[in-house]
Order: sequence, then structure tokens, then C-alpha cells
Amino acid sequence: MFRQTAFGIALSTLVLTSGLTTTPIPGHTSSNQSTNNQPLSLLSSQVALSTTTFKTTALEKSVFDQINRYRASKGLSKLILNANITKQARIHSQNMAKGRVPFSHHGFERRVKAIPLIYNSAAENVAFNQGYSNPAAEAVIGWVNSPGHLKNLKGNYNFTGVGVAANKQGEVYLTQIFVHAK
Repeated sequence: MFRQTAFGIALSTLVLTSGLTTTPIPGHTSSNQSTNNQPLSLLSSQVALSTTTFKTTALEKSVFDQINRYRASKGLSKLILNANITKQARIHSQNMAKGRVPFSHHGFERRVKAIPLIYNSAAENVAFNQGYSNPAAEAVIGWVNSPGHLKNLKGNYNFTGVGVAANKQGEVYLTQIFVHAK
């Protein structure tokens, strides 16, 4: 999905790749068996962009809160934020923002295997946008309006992690990983 809106001379862009879902794998686990379901502490991290400063951890929390509000509005259980999942989502967003990997789901299986949880299934949504004052809200709106991404948002998952990264060009990359852990 590609969306553009002109605001004066600023051009805003939102790009989504199709939502990625793994096939449920009963009893599948990552190589590290320890489980850490502690809430993610919000460290202050920010990226300065031309005239806008994005506090990436605040954007991560915003995505998490918006997705849980959406799930609650549909009668679905809220997701639990997991620091290990967030770490993997954040690394992926940082790698995309730095141009180390393309904007894609490339490496998804590796990211999920690095999460120390025993899980049945996992999914991932990614978004890229530029020029919006609230990139988290734009990503969530895009995901809700995209059938593949919406399937992941409404899926039978109990844990999640959100990672956001921005670069000097004002590009904001968002990754949300969903996991159904035992």
C-alpha cells in the first residue's frame, strides 16, 4: 500500500509490506529456552530529523497502546509487551533505517528464533513512512486498512514487541512482531 499526501512542500509517504505470518508450529521454540515476560522499560532514545525530533521509544509505546486499544474494541485480549521481542523488532527497524537490510520481512525467521520463548506461531508487520508528525498513528492506520496486516493484528497472539527507528533523511521504520507463546 502506498499513500501520499502533500502538506505545503512536504511530501508524506506511508509504505507497508504485506503482513507476514508463520505457519503454526506446535511446541516450536527458539534455541534459548529461558522466558522473560517482563514489561519493556522505556529508555529515552530519540533521533533528530531536519525539523522534527522523534522519540522512538515513545513511538513504540504509542503503537503498542493503539494496537491494544484496537484489539480491545474488537473483543480480543490485549497483548503483553515483551522486552526480548521488542529488542528483535527494534534491531530490524534500525537495520532498515541504516540501509543494512531492505524494507522487508527479510530475516523474520531468524528474529523470531532469537526470542527466548516457546511459541506456536508468530507474525510481523512492518511500515515505513516519512513526513508525518505522528508516524506511529499513520502506521497503525495503514495496518488496520490492510487485510494481511489486519489479520496479524487480530491474530491469536499473546505477546508482542515494537521497534521504531528513524534516520537523518526523516524516514521512520516500524516493526511489530506478534508471538503466541505457551
